Amino acid sequence: MKQLNTKGIILSRTNYGEADRIITVLTPDNGKIRLMAKGVRKIKSKLAGGIELFAVSHITYIKGRGEIDTLISTRLIHYYKSITADIDRTMAGYEFIKQLNRATEEAYESEYFDILEASFSALDDQAIDLNLIKNWFAIQLLRLSGQAPNTSHDSSGKAFMVDANYTFSFDTMTFTPYQAGLFNINHIKVIRLNISNNPPKALQRITGITDLSKEITPLVQTMFRTYIRL
Repeated sequence: MKQLNTKGIILSRTNYGEADRIITVLTPDNGKIRLMAKGVRKIKSKLAGGIELFAVSHITYIKGRGEIDTLISTRLIHYYKSITADIDRTMAGYEFIKQLNRATEEAYESEYFDILEASFSALDDQAIDLNLIKNWFAIQLLRLSGQAPNTSHDSSGKAFMVDANYTFSFDTMTFTPYQAGLFNINHIKVIRLNISNNPPKALQRITGITDLSKEITPLVQTMFRTYIRL
């Protein structure tokens, strides 16, 4: 049988039988695949090192007749080990994996792989604010689903004003001028930069980004729960 080669990120691992595992893998070119990793739970298994969570691996497999293919070999490309040194970043990583697994159940684009890989890289860097990373991840999934908020103009089609406050409508995903609104042009700019696919490492360089990320977190996470989270 023809062997297929790809990069992969492990989304889930389920024990099967006495020593095997069924793993779900997100790939940049073959979508989401399910693989039988035979004997991987044995102490001397050569497959185990390449199917760690929070890692990118090179994977070789062969197609099966059903929905589950067979893993042949693995090689670790990069393990983001610093994620597990912080409980909050570890829990965020698990949540990202779970959400990507759900988001790719019925549809897949190669950008999903890129988003998860970039999220791991950001979580691995302790200098990048965690709120910033969570917001970036949420906004990227909103963008791919076609549900990104409108940051080009307000609800009436007018340009945003520097000295105005705004409220937000989750029904229309737009900002509306409102004197007692919680958001201003700086908050909107940060959301816009997230939509533009600037990686978290680049966003971290923006002056005041930590405070702004904290202030928009309730808004962004509510958007995410409204349109993405199942």
